[in-house]
Amino acid sequence: MTPAARIAAAITLLDAIAAGEPAERALTNWGRAHRFAGSGDRAAVRDHVYDALRCRGSFAALGGAADGRGLMLGMCRAAGIDPATVFTGAGHAPAPLLPQEVAAFAAPLPEAADLAARDWPDWLLPQLRADLGADFDAVSDVMRARAPVFLRVNLARASLAEAAQALAQEGIGTEPHPLAASALRVLSGARRIAAAQAYLQGLVELQDVASQAVLSGLALPEAARVLDYCAGGGGKALALAAAHPGARITAHDIDAGRMKDIPPRAARAGARIAQAAPGKVAGVFDLVLVDAPCSGSGTWRRTPEAKWRLTPARLAELTALQDQILERAAAHVAPGGQLLYMTCSLLAAENDARLSAFVRRGGFALAERRSYSPRDGGDGFFAGLLRRL
Repeated sequence: MTPAARIAAAITLLDAIAAGEPAERALTNWGRAHRFAGSGDRAAVRDHVYDALRCRGSFAALGGAADGRGLMLGMCRAAGIDPATVFTGAGHAPAPLLPQEVAAFAAPLPEAADLAARDWPDWLLPQLRADLGADFDAVSDVMRARAPVFLRVNLARASLAEAAQALAQEGIGTEPHPLAASALRVLSGARRIAAAQAYLQGLVELQDVASQAVLSGLALPEAARVLDYCAGGGGKALALAAAHPGARITAHDIDAGRMKDIPPRAARAGARIAQAAPGKVAGVFDLVLVDAPCSGSGTWRRTPEAKWRLTPARLAELTALQDQILERAAAHVAPGGQLLYMTCSLLAAENDARLSAFVRRGGFALAERRSYSPRDGGDGFFAGLLRRL
């Protein structure tokens, strides 16, 4: 495929996503319908689509419209590419430029800070400005770029250096990251990870560095009883199993299907993780993790379509759900035990506000609060450690 044909494909996909089709499904269906497209073509089209979703507001402003064509015009303008060399109508290229599009490109460029601010939902801007404060401009700029890939080294099986060497032998370049002692940032060869022996043998797992950092330094008794209440795929349960080999870890999720990957992941890592059926947790634990469902605003570099689908009503539903989950999980904290509340959100409404409301209801005290910004290198992440009184 030519560069222009890749952009034309991205236009079609962006229009399908705007009509309601999930981005991953649209890309998968496009790949199946266009078998002639090589891996490089598919990767380039995917990058165009995700870049446009991250920067939808600014690309629309630069391109004069929010449809797929306008977003790709905006991408060209942002990248300093003459759109007349792409929008030619030749072969599989997009149709030639219209007079109004040529005129739009002659207009002065908006200020960079204004463009960055456009890449948040309009209704959320006041809240984000208040919550991020002086970091708003810098975080806005970081969130417009692709997120880095991180690996968590299973320190129960290999050192950081040993894992890095094993990965390098398979063409995957990495470097340590200061935010977590178990973290490697992937510099090259990210698409090879799933087939790498270091991954298949449980030396490394994909996990964001902020998610790793939030679990570091947790003090647990020997043979601690641990409950991962919203376990999902079990990433945090696996991280705790590696850091605390003597811990007795139970994973739970209200949707059992989300935990289907835990047994094979645990087997690779050499970890033992029990599972509780949805709503069937029994007993009390020394540590209960609550990685609560949230807006995911701290991860919107990775899932950019989610920020455009979030609504005020959905955010209100999420904060109510977070309160409910905290109450249910707290019932399983042993006397003197710990409750670790986490979100991958940048919003105070999902973070400090939820902890404050929970503490006011009595029975727990806030022992520690951690907040990680995308400026730190990974996702935006929040954690509050509470102790039962």
